[in-house]
Amino acid sequence: MHLQPAPPRQLPGQDMIALDAQEQRAQRVTWAIGAIAGAVLVVLTCLLCTRLLF
Repeated sequence: MHLQPAPPRQLPGQDMIALDAQEQRAQRVTWAIGAIAGAVLVVLTCLLCTRLLF
């Protein structure tokens, strides 16, 4: 006895403009978090260096 699988379902359409907008927003958030992390690291490095010098 051989069973035939059901045919694949049709996927819903995608809103490419909305996907692009969400991707741009996500990229801005990523860059902002990276910039904040970089600034914190610079401040911590400066504090460490001043403690070593004085």
